Amino acid sequence: MNLKIVSEITDIEIIARGRGIREIFRLRRTYGPGNWRKMKGLARVQLSTGRIRLAEIHWYEAQGVGKREFKRKRYLD
Repeated sequence: MNLKIVSEITDIEIIARGRGIREIFRLRRTYGPGNWRKMKGLARVQLSTGRIRLAEIHWYEAQGVGKREFKRKRYLD
């Protein structure tokens, strides 16, 4: 699925951090060391069909690395 975020991400929360992230070893191996956090928030996304919907988005981020691996979890509209 192609996902394009077309608005600012709002209502940002930390879901897990550090060793509480199941994928922490893969993230460190792939992107490097850092203070990794799993985050969630709300944003408008454009689907591959061109339709725009409000969705809950999850991603990983670390200082110095940035935001990585965005995933749409569910639609809210």
